[in-house]
Amino acid sequence: MARTKKNSNPYMAHDLETIARRAMREKGLLTDFPVAALRQAKNCRDLGAKVEKSERLTDLRDLPWTSIDNDDSLDLDQLEIVFMKDNEYRLLVAVADVETFVAVNSPIDVAAKANTTSVYTGVKTFPMLPDRLSFNLTSLLASRDRRAMVTEMRIASDGHIAGSRIFPALVRNQAKLCYDAVADWLENKAEVPEQLAQSKDLRLQVQVQDRLARILRRKRMAAGALEFDTLDTRIEMAASGRVKRIISRRQNRAERIIEELMVACNASTAAFLAARGLPVFSRVVREPERWPRIVELAAGYHSRLPKEPDAKALSGFLRKARQAKPDAFTDLSLAVIKLIGRGEYHVLPGGRIPEGHFGLALNHYAHSTAPNRRYPDLLTQRLLKTALVRNKKNAYSLSELQSMARHCTQQEDAANKVERQVKKCAAAELLQEKVGMIFSALVTGSSDKGIWVRIKNPPVEGKLLHGTARIRVGDRLRVRLLATDVEKGFIDFTRV
Repeated sequence: MARTKKNSNPYMAHDLETIARRAMREKGLLTDFPVAALRQAKNCRDLGAKVEKSERLTDLRDLPWTSIDNDDSLDLDQLEIVFMKDNEYRLLVAVADVETFVAVNSPIDVAAKANTTSVYTGVKTFPMLPDRLSFNLTSLLASRDRRAMVTEMRIASDGHIAGSRIFPALVRNQAKLCYDAVADWLENKAEVPEQLAQSKDLRLQVQVQDRLARILRRKRMAAGALEFDTLDTRIEMAASGRVKRIISRRQNRAERIIEELMVACNASTAAFLAARGLPVFSRVVREPERWPRIVELAAGYHSRLPKEPDAKALSGFLRKARQAKPDAFTDLSLAVIKLIGRGEYHVLPGGRIPEGHFGLALNHYAHSTAPNRRYPDLLTQRLLKTALVRNKKNAYSLSELQSMARHCTQQEDAANKVERQVKKCAAAELLQEKVGMIFSALVTGSSDKGIWVRIKNPPVEGKLLHGTARIRVGDRLRVRLLATDVEKGFIDFTRV
């Protein structure tokens, strides 16, 4: 029997923002900033290039910095630049200085610590910081003078990071670029983006970033990093308030540039802190507990994986599977990601490196490049400033950091559930007119709560209510849509 109930008007539009707010509250997340936090944000001054004598900021505003992000992003956390010097790449990543504006235990800090992350529901964004900061004062917007923490890395031609240093600086974004436009240009699918057409230096800069990113990616893949082909979904709303469509898109070449440069920066940040005896607030993806099912999936592709988790072996299998069945690789990627499971935040005493990141093939990794959007990155920025100022006392004890690691893991999981829930509500509204239709589906989840399947068009997930016997994650089947419930986000299928 379906979990859903019929509406008096089955094709009515729903207030999805109200649904998003309710989902936030049900998961214990703030939907609005307290008055004290908004007041503090209002009183924050735009520091620009105003530097006090006591501040030691390196002026790097004349360098050809660029940002690459989504078309509509305003909370810009990082800029990038790459040079060649002495037969080495010199990668500089400038991360927005949020710590200067958000003191420990200030009203904004307390509010940010409540959610620990910005929540992107596709219908309504709930930023971690008030708009005046995340979309303005602490955002590395084009043509604005901004404070930043800069990580400079020396990288050999084979992708080995030979050394790094971190220092505060003044920077200026020369061009706000968008993922799709840059990717299409690099792949010769479109003309050069307007911002790059005006400057040969900026064009060359993006091209050398692309070259370095590919080198870094090859090195990580050789070390056992896992490369997936995943789909990101985006909700498009019509003027009427109804869901117009849900779009799926794969990671493109420009997004891979940013991913690789940020991974290098995060690894260097972890090594920098550990070398100075400070704790590392790290994101850890442990060895997958459901490894035996991954071994079974590989056997279905005529590949053999070892009995114990082995990232390098899994990486090799995924590479071969992509070549053998490129059309099926997205589904395989989703199944393996589900079986590996999510990561968690972890802190060890100063000088010790956490156990590592299974999917990235890294022994040390710290979130540091998105302090506008993630509280762990703001914590890392505070630890960096502790390391850079002589005799400055760490604002946190080890037990406080460990407690915050557990809290950040919990809240990030809650935020992910909210995002999935709201997208399900939007998908349920979109599918109202398709009840009774048959779809091809992939089994994406299995637990004591039931079996979950994903259809491709539109790209949404629902619960399989009937025909669940002997079903496992990764199986393919055909399903019929039984019913939807927009308010609850229920989408119910039965096996055909």
